[in-house]
Amino acid sequence: MMSQRSSESDTSSSSTGSSRPTPANAIGEERILDAAYELLLAIGMRRMTMADIARHAEVSRATLYRRWPNVQAVVAALMTREWTTALVSAFQPDAVDGRSRLVEGVVEVVAKTRTHPLMRKIIELDPEFLTPYLLERRGSSTVAHLALVKAGIESGQADGSIRDGDSDWLSRQIILVSLASAVSGPVLAEPKEYPELNEELRVMLTRYLTP
Repeated sequence: MMSQRSSESDTSSSSTGSSRPTPANAIGEERILDAAYELLLAIGMRRMTMADIARHAEVSRATLYRRWPNVQAVVAALMTREWTTALVSAFQPDAVDGRSRLVEGVVEVVAKTRTHPLMRKIIELDPEFLTPYLLERRGSSTVAHLALVKAGIESGQADGSIRDGDSDWLSRQIILVSLASAVSGPVLAEPKEYPELNEELRVMLTRYLTP
């Protein structure tokens, strides 16, 4: 096995066609995660192997294993990337006040999560992957969501648009409601009804947070 791995060198894709190996630390993580994303959508997580990811990303398995121990860890990193991107784009600074910024940001993230191809494929083919993050422990995405919502609550409390209360517990309740809407929403509504789900979530959060 060692000799097989050592023979799999990461090659440059430059126009010169050089076969000089690319140092492992020079290979971007995004390239590997992009390959994992494409494979997951094509065949599902259960059928995907580390060898598949390495081959699709055109890196050696040794390079892949230096960063992640297994497919589940690669997918967890991929999910963290996708939802971090969603978070960054959702919470806009030009809202009228802290409450509006927080509510609209949460609703947007939930709406994107509900229809995200990665989430839908995992729920369709590999729902057991999500079970620990829903029932047993906080994943890195949840930790990031909690921190962002808590900061949003404190900002809204500072400008008077959000009611007093422990920002830690308020943020936890918002995440609980949001997870239910994102993950279970498709069970209770057809895609054409998703705007109604979003509006009801918006009303619920607004009333919950209003002083």
